[in-house]
Amino acid sequence: MARIVGYVLVLCYTCWIASAINPSTSIISSDFRTWLDTNGYKSDDFDQGSGYSYGGRSYSSESVSKTPIIFIHGNSDKAVGSTFGQTGWTDSIEYFLSRGYRQSELYAMTWGPANALLSAQQYHSKPYLTRVRRFIEAVKSYTGKSKVNVIGHSMGVTLARKAIKGGNGHDSLNGGYYNLGSPLTYVDTFIGIAGANLGLSSCYFSGPTTPTCGSTNGLYPGYLYLGLGPYGVSDFLTDLNANSAREATYIFSIWSTVDEVIGAGSLVYGKVTCRIDGQNNEKRYTSVPYGHFGVKDSTGSVQYNMVTYHRP
Repeated sequence: MARIVGYVLVLCYTCWIASAINPSTSIISSDFRTWLDTNGYKSDDFDQGSGYSYGGRSYSSESVSKTPIIFIHGNSDKAVGSTFGQTGWTDSIEYFLSRGYRQSELYAMTWGPANALLSAQQYHSKPYLTRVRRFIEAVKSYTGKSKVNVIGHSMGVTLARKAIKGGNGHDSLNGGYYNLGSPLTYVDTFIGIAGANLGLSSCYFSGPTTPTCGSTNGLYPGYLYLGLGPYGVSDFLTDLNANSAREATYIFSIWSTVDEVIGAGSLVYGKVTCRIDGQNNEKRYTSVPYGHFGVKDSTGSVQYNMVTYHRP
């Protein structure tokens, strides 16, 4: 019996190693790249180089059995990586691979510069929103599945929510007026991890002084006057949360009271900023290592349960 158990353990360990990805060489498959190039997405340049993308069939006739999962990273992060603050979705992808998913069912790309020194300059811009939406549309079309799942982290939550909800917007810094189109109604499960849906408390203290904390397309949470408010909440967040279109059939949030980036116990004027209006359920953490990045990197099993069983 001990020999059999030992064999099973070795076999499982070997399976996990086989499923692991190398962030330094990760890139979308050649089949997916060819499809993108021939279907109007070449100029989007979703691959960009190693570590900046993931996903796609190994060969053109490979079947896609499971509902595809699309991962949208946060501010200054990237698709996959191994550096703190830029681990991307490495751990989540590895977990899903260990549970039977294939590369043809897991997708990620990079929407920003992946440079922490530029983090204060990132906001919900027209190019970023368009890029995220087009990637979701591309994966849906490429895989041929009727549904997709979307998991976002940090600023990737609010970017993905708007990309899915669609509609109008205005970006005076980069492209002016835009219309993303009608809501994408084919998202089965949406998971928002450590998102600032009501804004960031740190932006209250700094004021709308940077694009990230901007009062137009940033994460400015507004201010109180004589105990009333908040007033002056970011136009983007106001419109986003007023839009009644659901992000998915099933909506979940994962968040932590010890999130060092969201701060203040993840509260904004007494409300949890990581929660999404209309969500079905949530997973809350109250201790380390579940900070801003740990709540993403260490919750693969929770993410799996949410997309598979529609529960935390």
